[in-house]
Parts: sequence; structure tokens; C-alpha cells
Amino acid sequence: MSSPGASAVPEKLSRSGLLYAFGAYGLWGLFPLYFLMLEPATPFEVVGYRILFSLIFCAFLIAVTRNWKKLFAIMAQRKLMLTLGVAAVLIYINWQVFIIAVLSNQIVESSLGYFINPIVTVVLGVLVLREKLRPLQWVAVGISFIAVMVLTVSYGTIPWISLTLAASFGLYGLIKKRTGGVVDAISGLTIETIWMTPVAIIQLIIVSNVVGLTFFGYGVPHTLLLASAGIVTAVPLIMFGAGARRLPLTAIGLIQYSTPVFSFCMAVFVLHEPMPPVRWVGFFIIWVALIVLTTDMLRNGKANRLARAAEELTIE
Repeated sequence: MSSPGASAVPEKLSRSGLLYAFGAYGLWGLFPLYFLMLEPATPFEVVGYRILFSLIFCAFLIAVTRNWKKLFAIMAQRKLMLTLGVAAVLIYINWQVFIIAVLSNQIVESSLGYFINPIVTVVLGVLVLREKLRPLQWVAVGISFIAVMVLTVSYGTIPWISLTLAASFGLYGLIKKRTGGVVDAISGLTIETIWMTPVAIIQLIIVSNVVGLTFFGYGVPHTLLLASAGIVTAVPLIMFGAGARRLPLTAIGLIQYSTPVFSFCMAVFVLHEPMPPVRWVGFFIIWVALIVLTTDMLRNGKANRLARAAEELTIE
């Protein structure tokens, strides 16, 4: 996620920025429906094709925009390539676990992963970046810990799908934040899929020998749906990049909650996944933690804007 550049003009919500951001998060929220349409393909076949067709589509976009020079310049930087290799491992884990969750009817638990992702991001800031938490952030982290304990009781085990999704995406976001200034979204996704391609090929070979591939065996619509995985992956990413450039970081931080809300509502009210009372309690506690975290974010953002305005008046 990229933050908007500093400006003396107060940050305003761009209409096009809102459309791009809500479009991106809305599409991400509808991902479970798309992946459910890919059955009877297994999660490992789906991820294998997702990687390969994402690489093909990204290469097409780079060819159209004539950005090969930028891509090769990034690839010439060994340290940057290794960093993006780590990002590729993290996003591979995220993709694979998410699709396993969707195709095993555990969309509610996958949505929980993205609800707690902002909390995980805060914790990573402390552990990795040595950031100091404000009091309300500590409160949010404490409340979310209680929620995980409640959900562990509800599931009878640690909600590993949620925690894996939150941790992998949180670490991935941390790396993207550090490389965002030199690596654009499409070049980044291209290089990450290049790193993942050998894994995708091996994965598809194993699936072919064990249970068989479904790409050509279930009609043209199924083939087209699998082949569209590259477009489905890249389009919301491009829309997110366009939205992030036009909106304040606080707005992006709030809009991101729309993705797990869409997924959660779809799982509970459309697909009728079970939600026993204890699980509702756990989710409610998480939502309280997010309200606390969002309140802190908005207060801190307002304080920073006032401080900048005071500094500009002093300079003038």
C-alpha cells in the first residue's frame, strides 16, 4: 500500500479514488464466489494456474505499456530481487491457504484473517520496525488476543487459517511498503509470479499425476474461468494502486474492511456457513478491537494534519 505524497493542501477524498478503492476491495471481497466456480479443480491446481496466467497477463500489460526497461532495471538489482522473492513466498502461502479455505467451505474463517490483519500489521510494526504503540493500539491488540482465544474455544483448535492469512499478508504488506517507492504494482506482481512459476509447474505436474487436471475436462466455461485467473488477480491490484495514489492513507485503511465484510456476509447469509453463538462472540470482540484501532487511526491522522498546518503557519 502506498501512501500519498505530502502536500500543503488538506487531503480530500477524490471521487475517482473512492471508486477505484471500493472497486478493488469489492472485487477482492467477491473472490470466494469466483474460486467456488472453479470446482472441481483442487486448490493446488487453481493456485498453479493462477500463478501462470497472472504472469502471462502481467507480461501482456508490460508489453502494452512498454515498461520492459523498468522491469529489467528492477531485475538487475540482486538485493531487490531477493526481497521480492521473499514477498513471492508470502503471497504464495496467502493464495494457497485462502483457496484451500474457500474450497473447503471455511470462508468465514478466511474473512477473520483479513479482519485481524490490521492488528497483525500493528504488531509487526512493534516487532520488526521497533515502533512504539499508542495506548489505544495496545488496547486493540489486547482485545484481539482475547478474541482469538474465544475463537479457539469455538473452533476447538487454533484458527490457523485466519492467523496464517493475517500473518502472511501482513508480512507481505510490510515488504511491499518498503519496496513500493521503486517497484510499481505490475512489475512487482510480474517478478513475484516469475519466482513462483517453478513451484506452479511442479504443483500442476503433481496434481496431474495424482488426481488429474480439470483444465480441459469440464467444458469451455470451466477452461475460460481458470484461464481468467490472471485478469482476476491483476485488475483489482491495478485499481487498488490507482485508488491509493488518490486517497489519504486513513481512507484506504477504512475501506480495506469492506473486503472481509463482503466475504463474511456472503459466507453466512448466502452460503449459510455455520456460525454458532460462541463464534459470533469472537467476531464481535474482533470488531470492537477494530473500532478502537480505527478511532486511534483517525485521531492520530487529525493530530498529524493539525501539526503540519501549525508548522506551515510558523514557516510562513
